[in-house]
Amino acid sequence: MVNSKILIILLVIGFTLPNFGFIQAQNQTITAPETLEEAQEMGEKIGEEIKEKMPGILDKLWKEDVLPVWEKMLNFWENNIWPKIAGWFKKEVEPRVKQEFEKRKPILEQEFQKEKEELKQELPKVSKSLWERFKELIK
Repeated sequence: MVNSKILIILLVIGFTLPNFGFIQAQNQTITAPETLEEAQEMGEKIGEEIKEKMPGILDKLWKEDVLPVWEKMLNFWENNIWPKIAGWFKKEVEPRVKQEFEKRKPILEQEFQKEKEELKQELPKVSKSLWERFKELIK
């Protein structure tokens, strides 16, 4: 879950950073500020432009660049890779697992009966100790 969030953030940053050059290209008369106030004004102006244009840029990038790539990858996975994995699983893995399960089924049933008997024997002890603990808490 965390890895997918990090991946999404990195993708957004990777697709948006090159577009800052496009924003800057639209304002061709950018000069270096001479005073601190000019630098502050320039920073505020650029920040406002980014706030205005960023949603449109991100939306455009998402729809035109990111989404088609992910759709192609998903289609490739669904059409080429997944059928091979599913076929291999049904052909190779599933029969072996069923065979192994059938071999171990009597052993599992015996173990289940043993566990059942042990629980029947231990349950009265546990319930008594819980009741005694509850009495101690009340006192």
